[in-house]
Amino acid sequence: MCRLLGYATSGFNLSLNDVLGMHEVTDFRDLSEIHNDGWGVALLSNPTELPFAAGEVRKPETGTKLYKSTLAARHDPIFRDFADDPARGGLWHLRLASSNLPLILENQQPFFANGLSFIHNGDISDDRGINIVLNRAYPINQGAFLSTGGRSDSAIFFSVILEYIAFGFALDEAVAQAVRQLRQAYPKSSYNCMIQSQDQLVALCAAGREKTSPRIVEIYDEYGKGEKAHDYRVMRYRDVQDCDGKPSGVVVASSGFEQNESDGWKALKNDQMIVASNRTGEYHVRSI
Repeated sequence: MCRLLGYATSGFNLSLNDVLGMHEVTDFRDLSEIHNDGWGVALLSNPTELPFAAGEVRKPETGTKLYKSTLAARHDPIFRDFADDPARGGLWHLRLASSNLPLILENQQPFFANGLSFIHNGDISDDRGINIVLNRAYPINQGAFLSTGGRSDSAIFFSVILEYIAFGFALDEAVAQAVRQLRQAYPKSSYNCMIQSQDQLVALCAAGREKTSPRIVEIYDEYGKGEKAHDYRVMRYRDVQDCDGKPSGVVVASSGFEQNESDGWKALKNDQMIVASNRTGEYHVRSI
C-alpha cells in the first residue's frame, strides 16, 4: 500500500523539482505522513557528489543510483538532495507496508535486479487476507526471487516479471504476462507498478477492486484525510516539458497530491500502461 512516481525524459537530465515543481514535490513528500514505512528512489544518471548515506547503493556500471531508507521521507533530510538531483529517468516510492510485512531494508523499494528498478503499490493477498509470501504452494522461481533482494509480495511480483523477461518477452509484455499469471490466484489484488530499464519506463494501473478497500479508508481517516482515499488506486500522467515548453517525456504518479486536468494530468485507465522511452521521451498507452 504505497505511493508511486516515475518519469522519463528525452535523454536529458531533469530533477524531480524540475519535473513536478517544488510545491508539488513537497505535497508528494508529505504523503509520507501516512505512507511512513520508508521510501526509496532510483535515478538514471551518472554518480553525482551527493554524500553517501545509510541505505544508499550505487550502480555505476548501469548508471543507476539507488537509495532506500526505513525512515519516512518527510523525516529524511536526504530526500531534498535527491529531489534536486537531475536524471533522465527516475522512480520514487513511499511505503505503507502491506499485511504487516516487516520494516526491514530488504523490503524497501525500489528493488533492483538485472539492470531494472521496480516499485509496486498493492497487497497481494487472498480473500482471507493471507499474503502471497505465506503461500508455500505458489510456484516461485527462487533464483529470480533471491536476485530482487526482497522478501515481500512486491519482490515476488518483480521476480515473476524477471522470469518472463528471461523467457524473451519485451519489458512491457513481461509486466502484462506477470499480472495475468498472478491474477489467476489473486484476482482482487492491486498490481499498480512501475519498472525502469536503461531504455524504458513502464507504468501500469491494474487495480483488482474498483472501490478503495475499507482498511485504506480507515488508515486515512486516522489522519483526518479520509477524503483523499477515494481515488487511492488511480494513476495519472502528463507530459514533461523542456526549457522551451515543448513535450519531452512523461511523468506518471499515484494520486494523493494535486493533479489537475488544467495542468495536463490525465487518468490512466485500469489495465492500461504507459510505455515510455527515457532516450527519446516518446511514449504510448497500451492495454494489458
